[in-house]
Order: sequence, then structure tokens, then C-alpha cells
Amino acid sequence: MSLPVALQLYTVRDEMEADFAGTLQKVRDFGYDGVEFAGLFGKSAAEVKALCEQFGLVPVSAHVPLDDMAADPDGVLSVYAEIGCRYVAVPYLTEERRPGTDGWAKTIADIRLVCEKAKALGMTMLYHNHDFEFVRIDGKYALDILYDTIPADLLQTELDTCWVNVGGEDPSAYLLKYAGRAPVVHLKDFIKKGQGGKLYELIGIEDDGEAAEEEAFSFAPVGSGMQDMPAILQASEKAGAAWVVVEQDRPRGKQTPLESAQLSRDYLKTQGW
Repeated sequence: MSLPVALQLYTVRDEMEADFAGTLQKVRDFGYDGVEFAGLFGKSAAEVKALCEQFGLVPVSAHVPLDDMAADPDGVLSVYAEIGCRYVAVPYLTEERRPGTDGWAKTIADIRLVCEKAKALGMTMLYHNHDFEFVRIDGKYALDILYDTIPADLLQTELDTCWVNVGGEDPSAYLLKYAGRAPVVHLKDFIKKGQGGKLYELIGIEDDGEAAEEEAFSFAPVGSGMQDMPAILQASEKAGAAWVVVEQDRPRGKQTPLESAQLSRDYLKTQGW
């Protein structure tokens, strides 16, 4: 058994901005079954839906900033409902919204609000984790607190297997912990040498500290890094996932984003996916 494979288009964001349709065509040519959006680059919902239909790509889901959704939940979410996305994900929390800050309670309340709006529109909200949710509050990971607080009929997981690993947990075991609540799994590989590294600068958001050494941490095409990808694929199946999504925040070395996306898909084909 294997699952359909989508590409998180943040992987090829510059290419999407330069040539939206042409990049979708290449993604399909690589063998991806679907896509997960990270911005629409000025395209209307109707245009995006038509292009997905043209290239035979399923618009699986979209990463949409929580602040945008909370400010205008009906307006923002209806766009993705029109495109045909089954899922919408909270992709990232800015520092003032994270666990351990005064904004954490509001974050949970805002996520619950947008979950309810998404459900009313026929979609399911996901939460895409990084590593900062693996801080403990009263002995429990903040990520687990989020999922304990908002019920599964409103909020499902989109576990990012790279950040679960960086957060100190085994991605396969953590996936199985959320079996039945893990419809979309992010496949992300990485190489980490020693300690430190500018992890969040690498994903184009912020610098989280001084780099310990050159290339102390780098993202890598699926199957070429430190992750036990066969075990993660098996766990995704066992957990009841409907989709796996390849994401590589930045290319490794001299590879281009499109080359990275193709290498990941080629690897998954060798695994029968």
C-alpha cells in the first residue's frame, strides 16, 4: 500500500511567483498527485481551481497564517473552500503567540474559532508544528495540550516529521500516538551536524541564534538525510494518513528548489509510493 503524495509549494515559492502555471505543470510532471498551497500569488480561487484541474493535481490543503484567518475567517477560508481544499493548516506561530508566552491562550482560542469556521465550510483544520511546541507546560508538551484542548472533530494533526525529530521525539512513534488524527503528514528530511545552527533563518522566517558551524543544519530531499524515512512512511500508513506532503524549506548545497522536489519524488517512487 502507498499513499498519494503532494508537494508543499513553499518548497518552490520563488518559482510559483515567477511562473505559477508552469511550476504546477512541472510538479505534476515529477509525479506528484497533489499540492499544498502557501500563498496564491495574486491568483483568484477560480483561476487556481482551474489550473489544478488542468494539470490533474488535487488541491489537498493550504498553509494560511493564523492572524489572517482570525481577522477574517469567513472571507479567508471561503477562498480555499472554493479552490476545493479539503484541509487548511495553521502553518507557524510568531513568537508572541507561542507556548510559554502571554499570547498562548489567545492562540488556542483563535485556532478553535477558525476550526469551527473551516468545519462549517466543509473543510478540516490542521495544525502544522515546528519544534517550539515541544516545550513542556506542567509536564506536558504544548503540542499535546493543543490537541487535548481542541477536539479531534475540529482540529487534526499535520505532523512535520523533521520538527518532531528536532523537538526530541521519534517521528514514527509520535505519528502512531496520533493514529486516526493524522490525515496529512509532512515528509521532511534534514542533516544536522553538532549543535546550533540558524534553523529558522533556514526556513526564511527568522534567525534563532548564532550558527555553530557552516551547514550545521540543512534541509535535504526526502530519503537523503538523517530521517528513517521507510519507518515514517510505514507509520503514516498505520496512523491512517490520507496524504503525505513533501516539504523542503530550502535547497541543500547547489540544488535548486525544483531539483529538490524532483529528488524527493524520485526517492518515494523507489519506495513504491
